[in-house]
Amino acid sequence: MLDEKMKEALIDQINEEFYSAYLYLSMSAYFSKIGLKGFANWMNVQYKEEVDHGMKMFNYIISRGEDVKLQAIKEPPSEWNSPLHAFEETLKHEQHITERINYLVDIAEEVKDRATYNFLQWFIDEQVEEEENDREIIDKLKLIEGSKNGLFMLDKELGARVYTPLVNEEK
Repeated sequence: MLDEKMKEALIDQINEEFYSAYLYLSMSAYFSKIGLKGFANWMNVQYKEEVDHGMKMFNYIISRGEDVKLQAIKEPPSEWNSPLHAFEETLKHEQHITERINYLVDIAEEVKDRATYNFLQWFIDEQVEEEENDREIIDKLKLIEGSKNGLFMLDKELGARVYTPLVNEEK
């Protein structure tokens, strides 16, 4: 059984994770529209990972014997000024998610929910990786600024990213 405050915060985070998925799917569509299929692929993989994150939380709540009342997902933006702008927004969004995960950890500590505290450690590690990946791409975009060849090469690199589903016991 989960503390009510903990449960509600986790349900709010499910909504955040599914919004993240919507945001990255929208970015995938944007990149497809401007002819950057590799960037679109990278964002599509990101979309799938965010769905996994939401489902991981959903399944955790269920495993604790609780019900989940899902919330409406707000509409994400659909246009960005440039690939760099899109990735700067991605980093900003991931920093927001990091703050949210930290808030969940704070609640778990406050209500002495050691199981949820332990569960959330995976998300903390994941957020470090998410922010690092975004910064790396932003750095590359800044390095190649104005170079169509550089953008083509980065698009090819991002197109090689492959989705790896979470292992069943981790969901």
